Amino acid sequence: QVELVESGGGLVQPGGSLSLSCAASITGDFFVNAMGWYRQAPGKERELVAVIPHGASANYRDSVRGRFSVSRDKAKNTVSLQMNNLYPEDTAVYYCYAYISFGLGPHDYWGQGTQVTVSS
Repeated sequence: QVELVESGGGLVQPGGSLSLSCAASITGDFFVNAMGWYRQAPGKERELVAVIPHGASANYRDSVRGRFSVSRDKAKNTVSLQMNNLYPEDTAVYYCYAYISFGLGPHDYWGQGTQVTVSS
């Protein structure tokens, strides 16, 4: 069983900063292949923001590279996203993501989402 619980988010002015955190509660014999963040703006598809694969460097979408930083604690199964110099177009629901194997193959898991609004 997997539960991803997010915290953080809220309203911030353009140019401001926010931090998101996600803690994964996982039972059973598992392996976490990757953790990270996606987002979905109104009327748009869900898109990757930043993901850290196991044993590899983080991947960022081009529009956030240099402004956002993702970090992962493998021992605690947590992932965080530090967002700096936020733009109005960063406004979206942000979802914690985990790609987890339980022996038969990996599956996608999602948090409930947290709203980030960038507006003056």
